[in-house]
Amino acid sequence: MSLRWKIAVLLASGCALVAVTIGLLIHHARMEQLSSSARAGAVAQLVRVRQLYELTGRVDPADNGAALDSPRLPAALRASAPSGRRNTYLDLDERRPVVWAARPVGSHVLSVREPLDAERDEVAALDRELVASGAVVVGLAALGGVGLASRLSRDLRTAAATARRISRGELDARIAMPSSPRASGGEVAELASAVNTMAASLQQRIEAEQRFTADVAHELRTPLTGLHTAAGLLPEGRPTELVRDRVAALCRLTEDLLEVARLDAKAERPDLDVHPLGLLTDGILRRAGFAAGATRPRAEGIHDGVDDGTGDNAPGELVRTDARRLERVLVNLLANARRHGGDPVEVVEVTVTGTSLTVRDHGPGFPEHVLRDGPQRFVTGAAERGQGTGLGLTIALGQARVIGAQIVLRNADEGGAMATVVLPGAHDERP
Repeated sequence: MSLRWKIAVLLASGCALVAVTIGLLIHHARMEQLSSSARAGAVAQLVRVRQLYELTGRVDPADNGAALDSPRLPAALRASAPSGRRNTYLDLDERRPVVWAARPVGSHVLSVREPLDAERDEVAALDRELVASGAVVVGLAALGGVGLASRLSRDLRTAAATARRISRGELDARIAMPSSPRASGGEVAELASAVNTMAASLQQRIEAEQRFTADVAHELRTPLTGLHTAAGLLPEGRPTELVRDRVAALCRLTEDLLEVARLDAKAERPDLDVHPLGLLTDGILRRAGFAAGATRPRAEGIHDGVDDGTGDNAPGELVRTDARRLERVLVNLLANARRHGGDPVEVVEVTVTGTSLTVRDHGPGFPEHVLRDGPQRFVTGAAERGQGTGLGLTIALGQARVIGAQIVLRNADEGGAMATVVLPGAHDERP
């Protein structure tokens, strides 16, 4: 049950309890009033009948049911007659309620009997009015509870939606605060203020981290360029190869950091065009040094299959994408698969199906936290995934967002990591 209905049911239940309590009190008070009035009336009739009996020596049964030693007299009244006091007795039988009054007269018991049909009908009418009034009050309370809870639920849903937007990376998302000072109080307003404060703090920290990454990459680029040039002038030999290899790795890392900084700043703009996905993938693999269609190509086991119902290496479906950025995405996914896919001679499969392509390796698969939270920079996930900077998947996901594609990460049932790039179709105009 949602919060809205919980509050509505709670308010309705509380009002129903109050209405029942008040109704019972009113019913009891009215019954006491009618009982006292009926007893007093019966005593007055008994006094009148006794006076007539003393004057005439007889009792008329038609006069309020007056009788001497009535066989219908309640046992309680008959037992109290020897005390010499007047007594009354209420018989609240639902079918025929009556009130009795009796007193001893010599060796006899004189009694009168008055029906309470009118009083019974009056109490029944009062009970119906109380039930109707209570139902109206409970209904109004339920409607008021729904209205109040709807506003509260709307505010909470707005806060939850804003929190989800922040978790998706929209760091400038904020919950609108009420402009009225009176409406700014309350727990919901405190929650909204806390979420906004958290988002602002998070945004400042992430932006500071992004600026730091960009500044470091820019500062390293110039000395690394000179270092790369100087390494090219060293005499040939094993030490020179090691130096050149490490310098090249630093240069690649710097370029990756600069690319991440541009993606963070949302400065990238795609050059979208329509391409046949199968042929485009073929060209990307060949330019990257992978022989498409071979089970053991010259780049250590890249296998490319185009599966669109027309056979291997078919043109494939038309997609709207930026070919250069898609190449960057695919090359990073392939590099990640080769680096973390177990044995270097294992086959890495690239499969094109419709408007999506899948890169699969046969290694230990993605760690659970990567599948749950996505890749993190400078974190490879697990020791068995090998060494790396963790920037490959980050760049791939960032470039995919730029071209309007989606990357789905999962582990195959029979083992291995799978990354599926879902591209917009040729008629999809979304960026």
